[in-house]
Amino acid sequence: MGTWKVRCLDSEGKLNKRIADLEANYDELKEKYEGAEGELDDLKGCIIQEHINGFQKGLRQAAFFHQDVDATDSRFDVNKDAVDGQLIDEVESSPEREAEKGAAEEEKEAEVVVEGGNDKLA
Repeated sequence: MGTWKVRCLDSEGKLNKRIADLEANYDELKEKYEGAEGELDDLKGCIIQEHINGFQKGLRQAAFFHQDVDATDSRFDVNKDAVDGQLIDEVESSPEREAEKGAAEEEKEAEVVVEGGNDKLA
């Protein structure tokens, strides 16, 4: 019984030391994660700023090459897109909206075929 008790106490001491090591590793990893997370947020901000800078550069170049066009005119709306030679809202030109339009047109075509044909649907 004495050796069993000594082994249990020894195992308990080893486990407590292992738990303390794991907690220290956890704290260290948590600090590294928080640092990496902050750095990632900074990089995201830099990427967004580069896109903004690139867009502004494109506007300046367009104004330079097409001096007769006023880029500040209210007719130029960044929320519109050129589709089939017309300016339309981005919401209307989104892929989801195009899919909805396509499905509605197919449905109308199917109705015309059924109505115009001599066959009847059962």
